[in-house]
Amino acid sequence: MTKDSRLIPRSEWTTREKIARAVWMIVQGSIFRFSFHNMYGWRNFLLRLFGARIGKYVRIRPTSRIEIPWNICLKDRVVVGDFATLYSLGRIEIGENTVISQHSYLCAGSHDYTRRTFNLLKPPIRIGADVWVAADVFVGPGVNIGDRTVVGARSTVLKDLPSDVVAVGYPARVIGPRKFVD
Repeated sequence: MTKDSRLIPRSEWTTREKIARAVWMIVQGSIFRFSFHNMYGWRNFLLRLFGARIGKYVRIRPTSRIEIPWNICLKDRVVVGDFATLYSLGRIEIGENTVISQHSYLCAGSHDYTRRTFNLLKPPIRIGADVWVAADVFVGPGVNIGDRTVVGARSTVLKDLPSDVVAVGYPARVIGPRKFVD
C-alpha cells in the first residue's frame, strides 16, 4: 500500500445501500418529480416504499429533493416546499405541523476535516413541532430546532435553537420570543 492510497477513503455505504440510492435517484428524478403538484399521497407512498417514515396529511412538493428516504421521519401535517432539499445522509426528523419552506436546505451530512481522508459524518437534524423554517434557510448538521420556533428567511442555522423563539440571520440569532395573538 502506498502512502497516497491510504488517503483514498473507503465508501461509507454498503453495496445494498448504493443500489437502493441509485434506484431512488431514478424514481425521484422521474415519477416523483413529474407527478402532479397535488399528488401528495403518491409521493408519500413512494417515499414509504424506500423506508421513509411519513405521518398523515404530509405534503411534499414534487420539486423537493430527498437524498436518502430511509433516514427521514416526517410527523403528521408536515409540509416540504418547492425546491427544498433534505440532504439526509444522517437522520432528519421533523415534528408535526411544521413547514419547511421553498428552497430551504437541511444538511445532515459533512466530512471530518481533521482527517486527510475526510471521513463522512452523519449528524442528525431534529426539528420540533409547529416550527416554520422560512424560505431559503440552511440548517446545518447536528442542529436541533425547538418546538414552535420560527427561522426567518435566508437564515443559516449552525447551532441549536430553543423552543418558542424567532431567529434570523447569518448565523441565526434569537431576536425574541414567538408570540401568538389567538
